[in-house]
Amino acid sequence: MPRRRIGFWYRFAAVLCKPPLVVLIKRDWRGMEHIPAEGGFITAVNHNSHIDPFAYAHFQYNTGRVPRFLAKSGLFKKGFVGAAMRGTGQIPVYRETTDALSAFRAAIDAVERGECVAFYPEGTITRDPDQWPMTGKTGAARVALETKCPVIPVAQWGANELLPPYAKKLNLLPRKTHRVLAGPPVDLTRFYDKEMSPDLLKEATEVIMAAITHHLEEIRGEKAPGTTYDPRQERIEQRRRTAAQNNGQTKAEQEEGQGT
Repeated sequence: MPRRRIGFWYRFAAVLCKPPLVVLIKRDWRGMEHIPAEGGFITAVNHNSHIDPFAYAHFQYNTGRVPRFLAKSGLFKKGFVGAAMRGTGQIPVYRETTDALSAFRAAIDAVERGECVAFYPEGTITRDPDQWPMTGKTGAARVALETKCPVIPVAQWGANELLPPYAKKLNLLPRKTHRVLAGPPVDLTRFYDKEMSPDLLKEATEVIMAAITHHLEEIRGEKAPGTTYDPRQERIEQRRRTAAQNNGQTKAEQEEGQGT
């Protein structure tokens, strides 16, 4: 695949990041043939470590189609980090807007310019106890349906063994293997030219997440649980448990007070 639109800043980042990645982790990368050689597209990737954006960017850099990650717009404003974010062509997300489509306007523009936009549909590192993908947010589906671009599902595993989710210390030995499997484009054609209702975006997102999970099953050699971990539902259940516990404590205190 031709290397194009990489530029100084991305090459500089590669010079800094590739050597330690090569030393720290072995690589088992498959599915590069599914990365389009031309035109704009989305990669939808699972997220299970603070270090996996670097490991995944290494994979994609080697395909010749560098990823443009989404990041908070505030990171682009000043200093070295801002210069690096702008120079490497990362995508600002304007979360302060009330228009969901406008929040992803820069991502839409990047796809239409022929770039690869990398989405972590989960929005954060997975909180699933066994590190399977969680329910996804609808941003990737929204951009995909707006642009009708290919969506390449990508599963990765191994960076999380080097740096487990939410850990701060590297687990260096034995040397870990970063496994990546990119699959063929997800078929979203049945969602085209329809009103982008919450239900439609949710269904399209579930199709994308199912493809990622399927490829992760192949990498891990095991089946994912039948129910996808939903952090919003977990928070609701946690509040219910906390409320029930508090109510129980209050009742106990009242009964103890009546008994004195």
